[in-house]
Amino acid sequence: MAGITVQDDQGRTLRLAQSPQRIVSLLPALTEMVCALGRCERLVGLDRYSSWPASVKALPRVGGGMDASIEAVLALRPDVVLMASSARGGERLQALGVPVFYAEPQTHADVERLLQRLGALLGVADADRVWRGITSGLADAARALPPAAKGWRVYFEVNDAPYAASESSFIGQTLAQLGLANVVPASLGPFPKINPEWVVRADPDLLMLSERQGQSLAARPGWRQLRALREGRVCLFTPDEGDTLVRPGPRLDQAAQLMLRCVHSQLTRSASGGRTP
Repeated sequence: MAGITVQDDQGRTLRLAQSPQRIVSLLPALTEMVCALGRCERLVGLDRYSSWPASVKALPRVGGGMDASIEAVLALRPDVVLMASSARGGERLQALGVPVFYAEPQTHADVERLLQRLGALLGVADADRVWRGITSGLADAARALPPAAKGWRVYFEVNDAPYAASESSFIGQTLAQLGLANVVPASLGPFPKINPEWVVRADPDLLMLSERQGQSLAARPGWRQLRALREGRVCLFTPDEGDTLVRPGPRLDQAAQLMLRCVHSQLTRSASGGRTP
């Protein structure tokens, strides 16, 4: 397909003679979008964190978004490099003649837009079908939320700095679409660093965290007072589940199902009089 022209998230217009056949992706969400669009076989190198689908695990790694090896990228002879706007090395790659597509997905709208733009870049005529599948899956999950859980106030921790997902993040948007509330307001930014004592004051109904983060919750200042902790309303996600939840890509609907499963497990436990350890 000749004459590819597409705009990236920095407002730059990328022009290529033809659809790229050799792609290096330095952001897991972009890796997943390429594969969801049916062009996984064009990937020739990845960042160290890309892990889905399983077929990409054997591909060469060139580092992370902030410390990618320019030499390793060049050795793969890419037609284009996909990377976060906040990543390093893009200007040097461009100076060396390597086309760069910048993206910074943080919301559902960003995911929809990037799927369309990557579809244009990769010559995918029906890229919209991927987004339609995601929205259908999100709607299915929302319909399945038990009425008893509507409006539950959730604290979702992204990592143990701790950084949380606010209402304005793609995670917050998924929670809202399910019918759940978020104790972290949009005014703090998509992923604000949160003081543990702030969470105590917010007193959420449900905590969502990774298994690793959940090992020492009671040791956090004041957290023994949290109603969610006292009543056992805590969901701890495995590393693979965490990847699904915190990547703004084509698995938003799968993330919603994980949240839904979390809610169901808490309602079941409450009905049986059980408590989490």
